Amino acid sequence: MRDSPSALKRELLSQLRELKIDGIPRNWFENKSTDSIDVCNDTENDVPSVRAKNVVADPVPAVIDEGAIKIMGSSWDEVEAMASTCRRCRLCETRNKVVFGDGNIARPRIVFVGEGPGAEEDKQGKPFVGRAGELLTNAITKGMGLTREEVYICNVVKCRPPENRTPLPDEVASCSPYLFRQLEILSPEVIVTLGAPAQKTIVGLEQGITKIRGTWQSWRGIKVMPTLHPAYLLRNPPAKKDFWSDLQLVMAALGIKKQ
Repeated sequence: MRDSPSALKRELLSQLRELKIDGIPRNWFENKSTDSIDVCNDTENDVPSVRAKNVVADPVPAVIDEGAIKIMGSSWDEVEAMASTCRRCRLCETRNKVVFGDGNIARPRIVFVGEGPGAEEDKQGKPFVGRAGELLTNAITKGMGLTREEVYICNVVKCRPPENRTPLPDEVASCSPYLFRQLEILSPEVIVTLGAPAQKTIVGLEQGITKIRGTWQSWRGIKVMPTLHPAYLLRNPPAKKDFWSDLQLVMAALGIKKQ
């Protein structure tokens, strides 16, 4: 006899808690159910907690996205291979190249996470290689005294959104399992989120990036520093001082002193 939808949900939630997975994106499911379960982040210990509801306010369908579950338990090479042929959302229809990430994959101390690839990144298959990438590279090399090869750089979504628009919620939900698995394997000391979409995906706060930038957050026990996206700095040069201030906090936390 096949397991009931409720039993499948309970099993999935149990596995997620063991893996310390933060929540379940809504579009991992389809078909509505009358059961209601709310998965949320426990801000004190970074372990998801489950609260049962007495009323059905936001039903969670019962069919599990097995592709996302497979990503969770895969090795780095397996995850990269899956991403290279991914068709989990509409962004695959207009991409030239999947932009998985670039840099040190042997446990870098810092991982920078942006929003999504731009036109130049889509052509080259590497993150942050356009004008915003040049600004970020200068901050890493000239400002922090590191090299791009010492850190890791990636984006929330791995394919370019048309016209460089902000990724839609379902696109983020479809692609975030790749990002979360990357961060799990890399296990950096600090994650720097560049801009609001990266912050909301990893930290989950709804406040604007200008309000929470420069304040330490956390993701599964890893320190997170939200800051401004380099593309924003190109449009608003005075904000560079805030961006640099945030990076100095990261340097201080890691004991990095520019030579």
